Amino acid sequence: MTGTRYVTGGGVWGWNLNRKLISATANYFADTILGLGVSDLTGSFRLYKKPVLEALIAANKSKGYAFQMEMIVRARQLKFSIGEVPVTFVDRLYGTSKLGLKDIAEYGSGLVSFFFEL
Repeated sequence: MTGTRYVTGGGVWGWNLNRKLISATANYFADTILGLGVSDLTGSFRLYKKPVLEALIAANKSKGYAFQMEMIVRARQLKFSIGEVPVTFVDRLYGTSKLGLKDIAEYGSGLVSFFFEL
């Protein structure tokens, strides 16, 4: 089960329009390219059955930012079902985002490698 910001009832609170557009576009693009049928590949609200989680971790090769996306890729490859529930993500009150160019490059690299793997 994955929580998604991008279905009816889900959303983001505290992000500016630019950040919302970048996130939504990146998720839409990834799902379109990979054809996984999941609207929020980078969300971190996930619930796994223990044997499913163990299988996905054993199959996962990514570190860093692409990890979340690969968990969905591997779940589809291993024929696990993926349910989506709406969540509202609330931006942090303290601190700043650590998302940088390295993370964006990891995302892009992961997307390309998963595309050629599927």
